[in-house]
Amino acid sequence: MNPSPDPSPEALGLPHREPFLFIDTVTALDPGKSAGGTKTFSPQEPFFRGHFPGEPLVPGVILTEALAQIAGLAVARPGLRLAAIRAMKFPDAARPGETITLHAERQGGVGGLHQFAVRASVAGRTVAEGMVILGAAAPEGGENQAT
Repeated sequence: MNPSPDPSPEALGLPHREPFLFIDTVTALDPGKSAGGTKTFSPQEPFFRGHFPGEPLVPGVILTEALAQIAGLAVARPGLRLAAIRAMKFPDAARPGETITLHAERQGGVGGLHQFAVRASVAGRTVAEGMVILGAAAPEGGENQAT
């Protein structure tokens, strides 16, 4: 299924906003099953000054968050948060100015948890892959009730 006429992540219900929105464009969306998108990080992003001077790389934690965000769009349910990261690998580097292709595919779930196989690539090179698990947010003042 294709995204809505406005394929922005915000229009599709992603609660994140700048400076912590790591999806530029949603390229594919099959609600409850999978989603795809892209992100290009500007060389002026502040984290590149320290990661690493002279050879800037997109931090793995930022790639992981981008993948969790694309998985959140695939779930198509509000109120979910990143609950766990499993077996995340970073076989190659993503650099400023490169377009990163993001993909998440639902593998299953139990209770309020949703597990996704995720992959980020640049020009066919895998730069991140693994599993993310999304779950319901904890109620205010309490611990997460998802099982």
